[in-house]
Amino acid sequence: MAKTRASVDQFAFTFEAPQPATLPASLAGVDARVARTVAEALKYDERDRAVIAAEMSVLLSDEVTLNMLNGYASPARADHNISFSRMLALIAVTSRFDLLDRELREIGAAVLVGEEIHTAEIGHIDSEIEKLMRRRKDLKRINPTIMRNRRK
Repeated sequence: MAKTRASVDQFAFTFEAPQPATLPASLAGVDARVARTVAEALKYDERDRAVIAAEMSVLLSDEVTLNMLNGYASPARADHNISFSRMLALIAVTSRFDLLDRELREIGAAVLVGEEIHTAEIGHIDSEIEKLMRRRKDLKRINPTIMRNRRK
């Protein structure tokens, strides 16, 4: 039976600012959670895990095997955690940026993919324009006349 692939439309982006993990034990259990995230990325990809491992190997110029992927996907294998570089390769190969976003939100960050950065820049520009307009309004209220070097 073919695996169901997550639709691009299912990207669960939220505009709520994530909060940084600062409390004691905020990141406790992160290894098991990351393993479940690896498993989710693999489960919903239509391709065989061996193909995913091969594509990751090409990206990294380092061998990633099917057995390694299976180990990374198992929360019970605490001795076999995925490295950050391999996690990034997995996200790139599966295009599951939503999973990376979910994990990064745990530490107060979020993911923008590709040209989405332009949308964020528009928001930044709009914010700067609002600040400048408020400053302009404040200055107009004061509105001093400039009277240097005027002849009578």
